[in-house]
Amino acid sequence: MSNRLSPHSSSGLPASAQEKGKATDGAVIAVTRALQLLDAFGLGESHLPLAELSRRCGLHKTTVLRLARTLAQSGYLVQREDGDWRLGPATGWLGARYQAGFDVQNVMEPELRELTRLTGESAAFYVREGDLRTCIVRVEGPQALRHHARMGEGLPLDKGSPGRVILAFSGEPGTQYETIRQRGYHWSISEREQGVATVSAPVFGMHWRLMGSVCISGPASRLTEARLQALAQTVMATATRLSYALAGSAANPATAATRASHWHP
Repeated sequence: MSNRLSPHSSSGLPASAQEKGKATDGAVIAVTRALQLLDAFGLGESHLPLAELSRRCGLHKTTVLRLARTLAQSGYLVQREDGDWRLGPATGWLGARYQAGFDVQNVMEPELRELTRLTGESAAFYVREGDLRTCIVRVEGPQALRHHARMGEGLPLDKGSPGRVILAFSGEPGTQYETIRQRGYHWSISEREQGVATVSAPVFGMHWRLMGSVCISGPASRLTEARLQALAQTVMATATRLSYALAGSAANPATAATRASHWHP
């Protein structure tokens, strides 16, 4: 009998296939696929059939069914009587805990409501999620004509002032980002969405750790360049109050020191 190592293990599967089922670059494939299944649901989609989940995930239906049943055991998916699948209550509870981590009710929402009152425009708070930005808190403005953004939707970081501010205060190199860091805010018109204007400022937590960006948004016909620059100080003032609140500091934001080349509240 040859002593050479066989490419197959005792289970009869190729060793490479076994490793692929366990991990790739430190990621557990089963977990990645389960999360992919949850991400397959779009905003406004209450339920999806197994075949559609399989198509969107690029996985065999038997694999999707096994994953769905496993997720259902923990309440992350629920199978309807017609066989379709919908997100389960555990996903809602997970989202609630995610928002609670940003002091949504006690800190964010009241400040955004006040910002909306002062500016007459919709206000929002964005956080970074990998290579995207996500709105986790939003207060609609009183105007009949206003910009509508969807909560939880992943948007590009390099399009629009909220993402540019996050990039700048995350250390992104370049003249544009250095300018944003020096003045402490950024405005944009029709950069991500035609006819929409925004102005944003960074929000920090403990030890100047960047938490996200606060912004106001509205139609470019109303928020001209001059108007955006005029409202920038109001947005920065809200960002300052949020920064001190999230850092748990009792210091007076009005007496805070400013660094020579990088703005901080």
